[in-house]
Amino acid sequence: MPGQQEDAPGRRRPRAEGLLGGAAQPSAPRPERVREPAPAAVRRAALVVAVEALVLAVLAGVLLVLTITSSPDSVGRALAEVVYVGLGAALLGAAAVGLWRVSGWARGPVVALQLLLGVFGYTTAFQAGQPLIGVPVLALVAVELYLLATPEARLAFFER
Repeated sequence: MPGQQEDAPGRRRPRAEGLLGGAAQPSAPRPERVREPAPAAVRRAALVVAVEALVLAVLAGVLLVLTITSSPDSVGRALAEVVYVGLGAALLGAAAVGLWRVSGWARGPVVALQLLLGVFGYTTAFQAGQPLIGVPVLALVAVELYLLATPEARLAFFER
C-alpha cells in the first residue's frame, strides 16, 4: 500500500512511524500514594481557615446586597470590592482544603493572609473604633498562627 512500509514479515506500519518513530510504550502504573491523615493541629487550622472563608463569603454577599439596594458613589468600585472579597473567600477556601490535605503550597498563603487579616483586625479594632469586628478577627488570626506554629504542624509540612 502507498504510505506504508513493511517492518517485519507480515506487519505493515505507516510511513510516518518509520520516519518519526513509533509511539512510546506505556509507562508503568504509578504506585498508590499513601496519604497519612493530617495531624490534629493542621486539621483545626484548616477548620479555622474554612470559617474565615465562610465569613468572607457572607461579607461578599452582604456587600453585594448593599451595592444593589443603595446608591454607591461608584457602582464599579463597589462591585470591584465585592469581587475582591469573593476572591479572598475563594482563596481561603482553597487554602483550607490544601491544609486539610497537608499540601505544601497551602501553608505560605495562609500565613500571609493571616498577617494581612491581623493588620485589618488591629486597624478595625483600635484605629477605627470597631472592637466588635476587629477583636474577633484578631482572635482568629492568633489561633490560626498558633496552630500552624505547633511542632506537629511544622513537622507535617516539613516531612512532605
